[in-house]
Amino acid sequence: MTPAIVSRIAHSGAASAPTLSTHAPWWEALPPDFPSREERFELAALDRARVGATAAVDVVLRTLGACLVGSLAFPFGYHPLALRAAVRARAVYEPLALAGEPEAFFHTPPRGVAVTGARARNPLFVPGDGACEDLCFESPFRAVNPALAAGYARHRRNAVAHARYWRHHRGPRPTVVAIHGFSADLYHVNEWFFSLPWLYRQGFDVLLFTLPFHGRRAGRGSPFSGHGFFAGGAPRINEAFAQGVYDARILLDWLEHARGVTKVGVTGVSLGGLTASLLATVERRLAFVIPNVPVVSVADLVMEWEPIGMATRAMLKLTGTTLADARRLLAVSTPLSWPCVVPRERRLIIGGIGDRLAPPKHARLLWEHWDRCRLHWFPGSHIVHLDRGAYLLAIRDFLDAIGFREKRG
Repeated sequence: MTPAIVSRIAHSGAASAPTLSTHAPWWEALPPDFPSREERFELAALDRARVGATAAVDVVLRTLGACLVGSLAFPFGYHPLALRAAVRARAVYEPLALAGEPEAFFHTPPRGVAVTGARARNPLFVPGDGACEDLCFESPFRAVNPALAAGYARHRRNAVAHARYWRHHRGPRPTVVAIHGFSADLYHVNEWFFSLPWLYRQGFDVLLFTLPFHGRRAGRGSPFSGHGFFAGGAPRINEAFAQGVYDARILLDWLEHARGVTKVGVTGVSLGGLTASLLATVERRLAFVIPNVPVVSVADLVMEWEPIGMATRAMLKLTGTTLADARRLLAVSTPLSWPCVVPRERRLIIGGIGDRLAPPKHARLLWEHWDRCRLHWFPGSHIVHLDRGAYLLAIRDFLDAIGFREKRG
């Protein structure tokens, strides 16, 4: 493979990623050894050292996370009986992915869902010229797979969606919707990670959305935030993504009709980057989409998360299931299955060269699927975003270039 030529900041777009055939679904066209492939970069000596150091941090955290998820979530949804049930569920999901119509899976929510707000509890950032509110609403989402509907509805805490909203008094303003990563829902952490005060000072309102089964949406007995997202097996993953997109669209409706917002875009990190990418397959109202260190194929990702990868390979072998079969089952919740409805010039992907939790080949694959839109590499990892200031400036320039920022007197 031709190595990717990168500077310390950005990628020129000259290198090629694994090519997906237009004559076969991506889950068959993507090479079976994709999880073991390494993305190659040419780096200066200093950046090579920085990338290596930050990647080591990711490997340690990935191993710890894999042990945690493997011991507390894997036994619930990935034992042989659950895997056989998941294969049967493919009869529901696979035709939807093959049809190529994302609206058939990502259902349009009803208008007028009541969203309530109250003064935020202990925010780190309280704007002097605005307000910080905690939002919530009852999600009317119902599982797409009828066989899962009753069981999914029993997760009552998950049925109440939550978000935190920073808004200017003199509004409404163009609004950035941010979506956190797996098990990383804490508002205080995300205020820093997304540089939300900086975005606010750029003149934008900001809304931080909580994914299904995370934070206050997690079950009372959940051992960690996000446990329920994966503990129910592959069908639960599909439904959780469907609900994440559904609930985010309710908030878009509320911003438009209750707050009068005319411009809204979405960004997300890791699992949130995947959710943002899925939202961009159905939401033409989005002014932009910025996935940050995104995952694109959960089926491929788990193969690299040892010891989960080893256990998954054993279970697949035991049930006579291939990696392509696993991709097919999760295809409805993968942006590779759908076209992006946000125009190409309004897409920006951010990837970490040293990322070992959502390796850079995932960002590269999304970049190829999205017609090689803007792509910004930084010399850091999934957790340690070195040169974050540089990509924040790239985001600012991108938003200015597409006319997202409003000029105010």
